[in-house]
Amino acid sequence: MKNRLSAFAFAALGLCAPLASQAQTEIQWWHSMTAVNSEWVNDLAKQFNESQKDYKIVPVYKGSYDESMTAAIAAFRAGNAPHVLQVFEVGTATMQASKGAIVPVGKVMQDAGEKFDPKAYIPAVAGYYTAPNGQMLSFPFNSSTTVFYFNKDAFKAAGLPTDKAPVTWPEVVNAAAKLKASGHKCPFTTAWQNWTQVESFSAWHNVEFATKANGLQGMDARLKVDSPLHVRHIENLANMAKQGLFVYKGRGNVPEASFVSGECAMINTSSGFYGNVAKNAKFAYGLAPLPYYQDVPGAPQNTVIGGASLWVMSGKKPEEYKGVAKFFSFISTPEVQSASHKRTGYLPVTMASYDLTEKSGFYKQNPGTDVAVTQMIRKVTDKSRGIRLGNYVQIRAIEDEELEQVWNGKKSAKEALDAIVKRGNEQLERFQKANKN
Repeated sequence: MKNRLSAFAFAALGLCAPLASQAQTEIQWWHSMTAVNSEWVNDLAKQFNESQKDYKIVPVYKGSYDESMTAAIAAFRAGNAPHVLQVFEVGTATMQASKGAIVPVGKVMQDAGEKFDPKAYIPAVAGYYTAPNGQMLSFPFNSSTTVFYFNKDAFKAAGLPTDKAPVTWPEVVNAAAKLKASGHKCPFTTAWQNWTQVESFSAWHNVEFATKANGLQGMDARLKVDSPLHVRHIENLANMAKQGLFVYKGRGNVPEASFVSGECAMINTSSGFYGNVAKNAKFAYGLAPLPYYQDVPGAPQNTVIGGASLWVMSGKKPEEYKGVAKFFSFISTPEVQSASHKRTGYLPVTMASYDLTEKSGFYKQNPGTDVAVTQMIRKVTDKSRGIRLGNYVQIRAIEDEELEQVWNGKKSAKEALDAIVKRGNEQLERFQKANKN
């Protein structure tokens, strides 16, 4: 009886062995995508999972970019960090300084034997996420930039041309005045006010946001947003706010809902807003480059990268890293990249995917959808290459706080920008001291 049971047990083990060998390796992917972009993330994971049987990507929403980054740090310390973490661009310097917490994506791809050429990516995208030694640190994912959206139906009702958006800031003011006169209660608003009206504004006009090439050349960078041009621009927005031409709708992407609903007729925000507009706007709309001041030499220059990249966390098994590399290769293919770009408005991060999209006729069929790309592939300068500063999340919060004081009429533009420089530099000094070798 004992021998029969043993034989049965071994037979059972034999039956189980093939099943065990077929078990998928799970890859945890923490992200911060919501609404239509969350659907996109889930679909990407589903497509990859269905394309092969060895690995399973499990996307998990972990709150806002700030929240997911904080959660990942806590999880890393506890020994249960995800394999892949989506981090917004302002967290790049912090992640780069997190020695031991991350594995450079270039190494992950090389170790897994996956084909990976940083030169295949749009230079402004690849350069931002690359270390001084030339190794790419994180994987460009939902890269975006700032663009201008306008409600063509509202423009038509106000007697404004619907075939082109305002090109300069004085033209924005003029259009806002006509929109208000036609009964529009929110002619212009802006999402991500720190990104669109200070950071991208600086690059677009080829003026310094911070020293040391906006932080790309060293941690001893200091803010420079108290220049006469910055003061002039924030003063102009403040005057628009007083006249009811600019209506402040909140921080981050909160104001985007007011454009989709038709409440606000013009908005500066991310190119990644396109998917939401395309799906939910009940009016004709247009996309255009950011406005600029014509009298500023060198403007317009180029806009800087936004959105987020995917960082690979350390402490995982080789087989798990191989799965991560396979997934990155999958979402890098021109076909997947092009489809994602068309769906979301995020940049096609490789030149091959941009070419494929162009050849498909998408840009001709959907005028303005190429704006984000054309703004980013211009020749860059040290003032417009990107912004990489430590404690940048805190600096952005300071920018929000001080700008709100201006819109509320409690501070002048000069006072607020001086405060941003003073308080922001304190954060930079703190980061520099904490990360000295």
